[in-house]
Amino acid sequence: MSEAGKGTGGAVARELADALKRRAHELGFSLVGITSAAPSEHADFLRRWLAAERHGAMSYLAREDAVARRADLRGTLAGVRSVLVVAHEYFQEDAPGVPEDPSLAVIARYARGDDYHDVVKEKLDELARWLGERAGPVEGRAYVDTGPILERELATRAGLGWFGRNTMLIHPERGSYFFLGVLLLDLELAPDLPFIEDRCGTCRACLDACPTGALLGRDEDGAPVIDARRCISYLTIELRGSIPVELRPALGNRVFGCDICQEVCPWNERFARPAEEAAYGARPGLDGGRLLALAGRLLGVDEEGFGGLFRGSPLRRAKRSGLLRNVCVALGNWGSEEGVPLLVRALTDPSPLVRGHAAWALGKVATDPARAALSARLGTESDEAVTGEISSALADPRVS
Repeated sequence: MSEAGKGTGGAVARELADALKRRAHELGFSLVGITSAAPSEHADFLRRWLAAERHGAMSYLAREDAVARRADLRGTLAGVRSVLVVAHEYFQEDAPGVPEDPSLAVIARYARGDDYHDVVKEKLDELARWLGERAGPVEGRAYVDTGPILERELATRAGLGWFGRNTMLIHPERGSYFFLGVLLLDLELAPDLPFIEDRCGTCRACLDACPTGALLGRDEDGAPVIDARRCISYLTIELRGSIPVELRPALGNRVFGCDICQEVCPWNERFARPAEEAAYGARPGLDGGRLLALAGRLLGVDEEGFGGLFRGSPLRRAKRSGLLRNVCVALGNWGSEEGVPLLVRALTDPSPLVRGHAAWALGKVATDPARAALSARLGTESDEAVTGEISSALADPRVS
């Protein structure tokens, strides 16, 4: 198709759009919409959010080129004319005892199965090929949470839902347990009507339930605000360094991500349903497995072995040291002496990050063996930060 031919007439654009959406549904996407490639209306909010440093250590979000590309999709695909937005549901029921039993490791539902980036991207690539076979040569770029794209804004513009107070995109008949994917196209397709209502109303269940106070409500323009630096998902996945001491107790037994603000949402309580995509089914040990078992698996491998252990899983994002750090915190919050032998092993781990959090956890358990291990390690530890954690744990066994 020539460049001039890509500006299709209204009837043709609508017919092609409808066919594309039907094909997307056939591939398993529950929600599908199309919007134009108009510049972002949320760019100013993004800049204010970044200026307030609420993105924490996610410096890649603040790169000027990335901010500019989020504001204008032409920086990513020069000839972009339309955007296809899809939603892929991933909800899974919790196993018995999750999350109430503190001896169990809670992993966010989205991360219990295969990596959604691969699953959704493959389907979007298939859509692009299908479209090219019917519309002639089409340039398309597929993104699944991997590029400088404001997916949720595009989704609202494509009619898929509204921004909830929990910052999630919520659909009135599906809730919010879905991944978003976008396909940028240099082809003009008939857009769908935007979703302009805010159906959260006066509900603040997510704000009240967030254990770290990460959700800040809406700003003066009505946009939901989150302080990522306090979000459990950020703390257990994106943060590469030490988890702030004052926030560790609030993590409970959540070792990778968090679903609390979605679990309490009335729209999910009413409409969430188990995903039909088999790839999102929980892998063995990732659906409420014992903390002790997970700790043992992690302590038994190095970083390379960790990559093999969790090949094709979202858990690789945290890296071995990050996930083991989180497990140490959960063991400390559990406070059982059953975790002491594994925490003592973690106290000699090659990673100072792991050793420091193991020291904190041993201080929380505060049994005689736990304190003896801390005292012994204090005499040989060379890392200043770890020494500080050990000293704090020994000084106050109720360290919080």
